[in-house]
Amino acid sequence: MSRKYKFGDKTGAYFISFATVYWIDVFTREEYFGNIVESLDYCRKNKGMEIYGYCIMPSHIHLIFRSENGDPSGIIRDFKGFTSRKMLKTIEENPQESGKNGCFGCLKEQERKTAM
Repeated sequence: MSRKYKFGDKTGAYFISFATVYWIDVFTREEYFGNIVESLDYCRKNKGMEIYGYCIMPSHIHLIFRSENGDPSGIIRDFKGFTSRKMLKTIEENPQESGKNGCFGCLKEQERKTAM
């Protein structure tokens, strides 16, 4: 999946989807789901994101939105960057997370590669 979205009309409404690394089912626990909702709410209140609808699936998200300030790429960049860091921290700090070595290790490795 492309990391850069192409928005022709900067003020238009768009439907986008994005997935977790390797389509891992991450959004299955309430606290992980809550991270997504909180991040969307923050973008709505502070970044000029108008949200028309979203659907959070176990491994991906569908979102219909528009940018009030004409910067849809910037909003999505900030949303994905902040949310991914928050999700990694939440997973790492969760004592009940049995998949830390597999799932968490895979996500951390991808984060390392992306930062290069």
